[in-house]
Amino acid sequence: MKKIIPLSLLTIASMYASDVTLDPITIESTLITDVAQKAQTSADVAVALENAVPSIDMSRRSGIANDIFIRGQKRDNITVTADGTKVYGACPNRMDPPVSHILAHQIETIEVIEGPYDVTTFGTLSGGVKIHTKQASDKKSAAVNLGFGSWNYKKFGISATGGTQRVKVAIAASSESSDQYKDGNGDTFADQLKKKAPLGNQYQRAYEDMQAYTKKSLMAKANIATFKDQELRLSVTANRSDNILYPNSPMDAIYDDSNIYSIAYNIDKLTNSYKNLNIQYYYSDVDHPMSTEYRNAALNPTNNKTNHMWTKMQGLKLSNTFDINTYTLLLGLDGSNRMWKGEYSNNVSGAILGNSIDETHTKNSALFAKLDKNYKTFSFSLGARVDDTIITNDRFQDNNYHSLSTNLMTNYQINAQNKIFFGIGQAYRVPDARELYFLKAGLKGTPTLKQTRNREVDMGYEVENNDFSFKMKIFYSKLHNYIYINADKANNIFENIDAKIYGTELSASYFINDDISLDLGASYKRGKKDAPLQGQTDTDLADIAPLRANAALNYEYANNSIASLEVVASDRWDTIDSDNGEQVLAGWAVLNAKIKHAVNKSFDFTLGVNNLFDKTYAKSNTYIDLTLVTAGGEAMLLNEPGRYIYTNLDFKF
Repeated sequence: MKKIIPLSLLTIASMYASDVTLDPITIESTLITDVAQKAQTSADVAVALENAVPSIDMSRRSGIANDIFIRGQKRDNITVTADGTKVYGACPNRMDPPVSHILAHQIETIEVIEGPYDVTTFGTLSGGVKIHTKQASDKKSAAVNLGFGSWNYKKFGISATGGTQRVKVAIAASSESSDQYKDGNGDTFADQLKKKAPLGNQYQRAYEDMQAYTKKSLMAKANIATFKDQELRLSVTANRSDNILYPNSPMDAIYDDSNIYSIAYNIDKLTNSYKNLNIQYYYSDVDHPMSTEYRNAALNPTNNKTNHMWTKMQGLKLSNTFDINTYTLLLGLDGSNRMWKGEYSNNVSGAILGNSIDETHTKNSALFAKLDKNYKTFSFSLGARVDDTIITNDRFQDNNYHSLSTNLMTNYQINAQNKIFFGIGQAYRVPDARELYFLKAGLKGTPTLKQTRNREVDMGYEVENNDFSFKMKIFYSKLHNYIYINADKANNIFENIDAKIYGTELSASYFINDDISLDLGASYKRGKKDAPLQGQTDTDLADIAPLRANAALNYEYANNSIASLEVVASDRWDTIDSDNGEQVLAGWAVLNAKIKHAVNKSFDFTLGVNNLFDKTYAKSNTYIDLTLVTAGGEAMLLNEPGRYIYTNLDFKF
């Protein structure tokens, strides 16, 4: 049984679920394995990530399709890829964040990068998520997963692999739905709106009891051996979501459809030193209309509106790997083009009311390199990336950005049990179309924005033996031309500012005996602007969650059968950017319990309860970067789910 544990440092707060096994890689990344097996309460990848990695916080948007922060960074400050495909959402209000377009059931592993340490992906400013879906295989296998929970939650998933040495196949399909969850007060989404929102933002009586969402997904892969050590790799993922409710936003998603395609050709062992050549073409698209039609505002035909958003991303990447003496060298070329546009319309008359984003293209071309070297007790990795990015828009000015990103990472093995690590890096990301050109009763975007630079230092210490493991990271990030919203402006609301974020993350495990383990993790960070925005006084940076931690006690009462009791907690969130919409949130602590019982090698079931004492709390703040329902000048907080009872049945063949 793999265990993870805590420090006693945390009585105050308590951490992240041991639902997912963590394998540390280096200073800059953490590997999450068995994602599909461990996503017990939902197929939402954001939930699985928050529960697995101390540096990740979740932004609650709905019952599904939630967003993530890595060390207080979100949106384009972090990147998301799926099997090498760069994934974007279409919604400027984050109703379809990139991680929502891959379901946990489809995933083999996730690599979380913390800091500016990925030169292979365009725009990895402060972190990234690399999703690796289930691999095609000639081994015949199949799995069925059934999930049921409170509020009529239902999940059905199936996956299979099989084939020959020449053609290997993998397929995964799932369906998921839920009614509106209830918070600790017993309030549904509609009830929370009645208590906190103006009448126009509340749901019409006919829609008060509608489902929170339905979601279906299909992934298929085929690897075709063409010649010796050569392979053609094909992949497609299709997601179809309908009627996703976003209660504290003014609109809901009528549907959210996405497609992800990849074609890659891989050659191994070209020569003794030329180890690998891989060329990949990828394409993704999202079709996302969001509308007021379920709200009372739509009873007035003038206010029955849709903002229909589209995005498409296509790219070509060439990677070459060489072994030169005792060094490993990666050289690559990367090119991509993202289209993003949006259009307002009236649902009654069908009239087009104008664009929310004029069609905008972000074209990037880059050269990257990475050099790795391992000695007996010391290793290092040196990376560099040169980018040229052109952003074009028919109505407003075009922009051209150039950058050089570099990083150095080192590990030193003091002895068999102790290791220290150090990293320093610089990375850039360009503004997106929303920040440059977004339109709503005027030009909200700022076409003159500069690209953001992050210069960061990371260091840490790790110890691991048969009885105990402990890992600590500290980081300091200096952000130049960081893109931020000034709530006091009516137009051109985005500004470039200078800021810094720093903090620490801890994880540990103590194996009390062969059957009982204690797990713990914690994260603390602070963010500061170098100076207040014009006309403001607050220097606190938004989106910087307070001290959060979790502690879990695990008992393996039989082979592969585990009972767990976990506390997850957060300090009071009172270091906020009050000038730009954030508000003080009370501290909270919830208790979760779970038992996973292996009946035999082919079947196991899980029974669990989250928020056992039905606590009412909110953990996502209200920075004006999101458009939220407001009453009395204050944005509406969305409460987390109350007591949630669930079961999962897993069959393997």
